[in-house]
Amino acid sequence: MSPPRPLLRLAALSLALAFPASSRSEEAPPSAREREAALLVGSVLGATPLVEDLRSLVDEVGGRATGSEANQRSVSWALERFRAAGVTARAEPFPMPALWLERAATATVQGQDVRFAPRVAAMPFSTATPRGGLTAPLRDGGRGTEADFARMGPKARGAYLLVETDELKDVDGLFREYDEAAVIEARAFAAGVAGVVYMGSRPGNQLYRHSVSVGPRNTRPMMVMERDGAKRALRLLRAGRALNLTAVLDLRTGGPYEARNVIGEIRGTTHPEEVVVLGAHLDSWDLGGGALDNGANVAMLLDLARQMQRLGLKPARTLRFALWNGEEQGMYGSAGYARTHAAELDRHTLALSVDIGCGRITGFYTNGRPALVPLVDRALTPVAGLGPFTQVDVPVVGTDNFDFMMHGVANLIANQEPATYGPNYHARSDEFEQCDARTLRANAAVVGALAWGFATMEEKLPRQSRAEVEALVRDTDLGQQMKSFNVWEEWTAGTRGHPLEGKPAQAPR
Repeated sequence: MSPPRPLLRLAALSLALAFPASSRSEEAPPSAREREAALLVGSVLGATPLVEDLRSLVDEVGGRATGSEANQRSVSWALERFRAAGVTARAEPFPMPALWLERAATATVQGQDVRFAPRVAAMPFSTATPRGGLTAPLRDGGRGTEADFARMGPKARGAYLLVETDELKDVDGLFREYDEAAVIEARAFAAGVAGVVYMGSRPGNQLYRHSVSVGPRNTRPMMVMERDGAKRALRLLRAGRALNLTAVLDLRTGGPYEARNVIGEIRGTTHPEEVVVLGAHLDSWDLGGGALDNGANVAMLLDLARQMQRLGLKPARTLRFALWNGEEQGMYGSAGYARTHAAELDRHTLALSVDIGCGRITGFYTNGRPALVPLVDRALTPVAGLGPFTQVDVPVVGTDNFDFMMHGVANLIANQEPATYGPNYHARSDEFEQCDARTLRANAAVVGALAWGFATMEEKLPRQSRAEVEALVRDTDLGQQMKSFNVWEEWTAGTRGHPLEGKPAQAPR
């Protein structure tokens, strides 16, 4: 079938932007692969179901924590859309180490002549309280510094610790939260606290999920309290009032279980055994609809697969559109894929993760692989007019590139402008309205050009050995990031990434 005239006009416009007449006059005309990339770019910039898919996922499926009924519905939702587009798709099982879902969470602060009930959200991998709740003294934990713990001394033992936070304004602040929480919680656990309560850092009293730093090994109630309620409690404590906190955390927890990723595939022609993975995580936390994190990029990858199939484009390498689950609880879906496809990883030429909301893509993290930079630059040529693009060659932990990086596979993360991402991260406010449709379509064009470039170019980077990955850990802050995200011990034990010499890879327990 011939492409519709509007698509041909969009493709011509893409070619004109990427290859202006002044540059083409002394060079060869665009190649067949360049024309295919331009056709794909023009298609996704036009009227497609992308935005309606996002609305459906956010509004009809909603928040979809791994292990929940909504998450199971999201797997069926994604399979239906791939198959309706004519794209081969399957659900692939993987092991999750522990089940954690919140049913309900309430808290009451009380002292002499004062009683109020601020809203709270249990932190993922908090323990449940007894049915009637757990009551303990509430202490002013300051910022959770060493000086704050020295000030509290033995009074911290057996008490709830209320930790003050700054209001979150950007992604840098978000990563700072992760780093600080790991240190604060280590101090709190060593001090023998009954539990930790964080002042909510989101504006507008939004509640959100922020995982306990030690994951399923945690043994205490942990929660986030709405910002204004936490401020009131701190003012009372600092005025000399003695306060108790009663928390009632009703949680659904359990041991290991099986979850599923969704994998759509367009098989390669000349090198079908070589694989380019394009990934975005399907799961989200449950307070909001999961538009920014990460429904927008799920819808984007679905639309790219749909448009490639509709246009009859044939990549040289196999393209896999991976919608991961288990990301929010430890990036377990992509880890499971790496174990399931261990025998193929030498032939994986690239793994991309798109997971920073709906802000404009400004380039890509190349994660300690400098040889990737010129390849990315070349792949982005068809969308040069949507730039500029800058590649950042530092390793990043926190999304589904991680296990590919630790297995030595060349990997990328889309670097995006923060837009509304930080303040709405994992929050009740992460809903459909947070995403700008025009920016999302432009991002689809960028990722489409990148994907087509890597699926058709001759060059490919070899897979790194464990020794080479260990050198990356040694020479950068990668190890510290891994500790903040509770994956360091799995790497050193050989259960994540390249297995230790002489030991087969195992699923994390």
